[in-house]
Amino acid sequence: MGRAAYPAARRLLIEADCGGANGNRRLAWKAGLQGFADEFGLIITVTHYPPGASKWNPIEHRMFSLISENWAGEPLVNYETMLKYIRRTRSATGFHCRALLDRTVYKKGAKVSREERTAIRLKPRLVLPQWNYTIWPHRVGCK
Repeated sequence: MGRAAYPAARRLLIEADCGGANGNRRLAWKAGLQGFADEFGLIITVTHYPPGASKWNPIEHRMFSLISENWAGEPLVNYETMLKYIRRTRSATGFHCRALLDRTVYKKGAKVSREERTAIRLKPRLVLPQWNYTIWPHRVGCK
């Protein structure tokens, strides 16, 4: 969606929680971002919410409260029902959600090789470098 809306963009900002698969210390996450940066020629800056601070994430406040209100009391019996409630969520100001089911089967426990690790072009940011960094593509403007 972003590529269609911003075709000339050369930078991407990602705000992420510190836990789970996209954690600030996850090499597989960073290697995946490097692949994405290389494929699309994007400079990717990542800012992680510190552990325990995701409650200040504005997306969670804006989106999840509306979704919860929308499906309140309804049993989520299957993926289609869940997606229906997410897609129908609207706010008075025009905010709406988009959702799709990702049926990709992802490998568990994938290891990042030494070559992949050294190929990650990561530069820590000056402010809170343990949580904020930029990943540079190997070539800019690939797509």
